[in-house]
Amino acid sequence: MSNQAKPIDILLAEDSETDAELTMDALQQGKIRNNIYHVWDGEEVLQFLRKEGEYKDAVRPDLILLDLNMPRMDGRTVLKELRSDDRIKAIPVVVLTTSSQERDIHESYGLAANNYIVKPVDLVQFFEVIQSVQEFWVNVVKLPKK
Repeated sequence: MSNQAKPIDILLAEDSETDAELTMDALQQGKIRNNIYHVWDGEEVLQFLRKEGEYKDAVRPDLILLDLNMPRMDGRTVLKELRSDDRIKAIPVVVLTTSSQERDIHESYGLAANNYIVKPVDLVQFFEVIQSVQEFWVNVVKLPKK
């Protein structure tokens, strides 16, 4: 039984077009049709969350899927900025990255990431991981109200 009465809003921060398409495909194949918003870099993440510029009408996401290695502003800096802003710091963040470096894992959790997931190379495993993330955050976790 789902704890969530409706789909959630997911912000995907991913600079790789291929990874973004695969992630969105995996999310759309899930049992629940969530609203997915995609940005290409860390600066856009913060603009989206703070409703700045072209994102003035953006929704407040229930969950952020954050790549670490993005242009202009990387995921680590995004986490620092996000967690220092009282208006948006409670939004859960799942780091979704190719890096399995221990320092990246440690630093991400130190910056209050909620999960750290290394993207599987195998396509079937990638879809399974993304769908399990979605299942967990939609059906298991109780998210704060907006």
